[in-house]
Amino acid sequence: MAPITYNNFEEIDQRLEILRLQREISKENLKYNLHHAKSNFYPTQLVGGLSGAVQKMALVYAIRFLSRIFRKRDKVKVLD
Repeated sequence: MAPITYNNFEEIDQRLEILRLQREISKENLKYNLHHAKSNFYPTQLVGGLSGAVQKMALVYAIRFLSRIFRKRDKVKVLD
């Protein structure tokens, strides 16, 4: 990267202000990401994810159970 040349102190001050603001933005972004990561590991969040998986498993079980009932019912009709 080529070095930047400045013509006066105002340009240097302006560049320093831009760098300071960029550093503040980066700090705030890091704080936000840290807070977001912490909130994902709260027990309520972990249980919420677990309950979703349990719900999916229960739904699959219910569908299989109902399909077996309907298959048996159809076999009884064929025999009659």
